[in-house]
Amino acid sequence: MPEKMLVPARHEPTDVGARFIWIGVALLLTSVLGLTLLVFELFPNAVLDRTMRLPLAQYPNPQLQSDDREDMTKFYTEEMHRLNSAGWVDKAQGIVHIPIADAMTKVVQEGIPGWPVPQEKRP
Repeated sequence: MPEKMLVPARHEPTDVGARFIWIGVALLLTSVLGLTLLVFELFPNAVLDRTMRLPLAQYPNPQLQSDDREDMTKFYTEEMHRLNSAGWVDKAQGIVHIPIADAMTKVVQEGIPGWPVPQEKRP
């Protein structure tokens, strides 16, 4: 049996020709230019002048907390005083606020107008 002989290894003298590369570069540049024009057409206001106008508007300084514990204690005290006291909300229309405990007792005794009545309280 004769031995098989392999053909000696060869290589291609050039992989890609210069003409193919120049066509690729031209297609790439044309694509980039075309897509740029398409973006400008789709988003015409995206190229507005975004420079800052002087003078800048003056805004008030932020009210920073110097002592947050004291502020929270003061807020809590004011809210508890309002919840547990009576006073006018709108004197001209005769609207007052009453202590929260009294309001809850009144709701339990009288109910809320238009609120569904539980099954056990229906006559």
